[in-house]
Amino acid sequence: MAGEKGDFNIAEVVKELKKAVKGYRTPSVTVIAKKNDPFAVLISCIISLRTRDEVTEPASARLFTLAKTPSELSKLSDSKIEKAIYPAAFFRNKSKSMKEMCKVLVEEYSGKVPDKLEELLKLKGVGRKTANLTLTLGHNKPGICVDIHVHRICNRLGYVKTKSPDETEMVLREILPKRYWKGFNDLLVSFGQNFCKSVSPFCTTCAIENHCPKIGVARSR
Repeated sequence: MAGEKGDFNIAEVVKELKKAVKGYRTPSVTVIAKKNDPFAVLISCIISLRTRDEVTEPASARLFTLAKTPSELSKLSDSKIEKAIYPAAFFRNKSKSMKEMCKVLVEEYSGKVPDKLEELLKLKGVGRKTANLTLTLGHNKPGICVDIHVHRICNRLGYVKTKSPDETEMVLREILPKRYWKGFNDLLVSFGQNFCKSVSPFCTTCAIENHCPKIGVARSR
């Protein structure tokens, strides 16, 4: 892997990506994270799964007008939660998961969102992506969140050679300098949503084309 061999200039890539994404929409969970509330980050992360940012942000805002704590949310009816977060993908399943999760938070964590990865992963509906985002954006602790954009772009760059986002996270934990951990997801999500798309990315005008071997790219613009 390029990152392991030391012949991949991740510092230069990050620098160029920061310039490239200026002016792009900030990911919705990051906007919500400005409240400095781990619970808000956790809930918005769950709502955001398989859901566009344009839906996630208002859906989260509607739910937070009804409940701002695990205790309050656990007491809402399924129908109220479903109505608040609709049309988020799988809104019925997410409603049930969030209620069950909030009951656990109240009963086992005194109504607080844990700040350890292994504890977050015990919660219903919480996977590694959500857990890491809650750590980094909610608790300001180190973590590497890897969604499909991060996974795709890191492989396309040849920085990693992995088959799943979880595997990508494990490799990045070994090779990505810690100073980049917290903002890495935001950076690559913005770049992936707007520029380095899964199909036909904008390679001809890409800010990091000189660093990218375009692994797996069959067609580009």
